Amino acid sequence: MHMPGSYGGWWMFIWPIIFIAIIVFLFYWLNQKNAGQSPFKQENALDILKKRYARGEITKEEFERMKKDLL
Repeated sequence: MHMPGSYGGWWMFIWPIIFIAIIVFLFYWLNQKNAGQSPFKQENALDILKKRYARGEITKEEFERMKKDLL
């Protein structure tokens, strides 16, 4: 039987805590999942050079020469 004035008892206090905990966990999880994949991260010239070499756009000699110029 529902007591007048009880309005759900302790469940009334636990649900907002659970809801906030879920939100915090999801935010943390998504943040960790995307830690190394920021869309604002800029590649440096050496990273671009390595990718060009890996794709076969430049030869090893060109890579070494350009790398030397960069460093």
